[in-house]
Amino acid sequence: MMRGRHSLAIAVRRGDDGMVLHEESIVPWAQRYPILGWPVVRGSVALIEAMIMGMRSLSFSASQFADEEEEELTTKDLVLTVGFALLLTVGLFIALPAYIIGFVQSSVQHNVVLNLLEGLIKITFFVLYIIGISFMPDIRRVFEYHGAEHKTINCYEAGEALLAENVAKYTTVHRRCGTNFMLIVLFTSVFVFSFFGRPPFLQRVLLHLALLPVVAGLSYELVRLAGRPNPPLWVEAVAAPGLLLQKLTTREPDAKQIEVAIEALQVVLRKDESMTPSIAGAQSSLVH
Repeated sequence: MMRGRHSLAIAVRRGDDGMVLHEESIVPWAQRYPILGWPVVRGSVALIEAMIMGMRSLSFSASQFADEEEEELTTKDLVLTVGFALLLTVGLFIALPAYIIGFVQSSVQHNVVLNLLEGLIKITFFVLYIIGISFMPDIRRVFEYHGAEHKTINCYEAGEALLAENVAKYTTVHRRCGTNFMLIVLFTSVFVFSFFGRPPFLQRVLLHLALLPVVAGLSYELVRLAGRPNPPLWVEAVAAPGLLLQKLTTREPDAKQIEVAIEALQVVLRKDESMTPSIAGAQSSLVH
């Protein structure tokens, strides 16, 4: 899936080796409601938009392989899937670390150190989770398409023609990847939560949930800074672990996967060029 300034494109490689393309116009929420485009606020908005687009894209992709008697994922199916994912996220990356940190809370004097330990627990769980799911064949294929997406965007932003042989030589790492965002969220939470003392378990979990939009918003701004040419050194330092983590969330794609990514990007580029005289660049669904 590729997202441009004015459109969203999904390219799917079918089992018969054919390719299905879907394109639709999009209007970002921030264009409809300018307040949603304010700094910090726009981070949570972009995250929600990306989640919705991602689920719709997965639904469309799955429908291309469904048997005739099977139906495309319904809204109910998507809601249940997102709900389960959110519960897993809260349980594994918020509630469980908060519970574990309770065993050492009385022994750690400084709030920053305490929150740093909790952040390290979250990061450890996150990395182990990524490693664990990477052994699943379907997820590994998703990671390969993730790599194809990044390679294609890197090729485009370098000004080279979008040909498979050109795309193949580029890295699977991209500074604006959603992997960077997730890891920076964990780092930012250490700083933000240090201002709120050391509440008991339940209050700690509720506080983390309440402040999540603020943490996401600040993290989004850091990702934007990291994606600019020649960002400050401190921003590069913060973004560096996320770039390393992309070695786990991307895999080297094959030529056919690269062709799918190229097709999707070309669709949004044509749409953007027809509506905007000068295009600064296209973005993938995982690049914010």
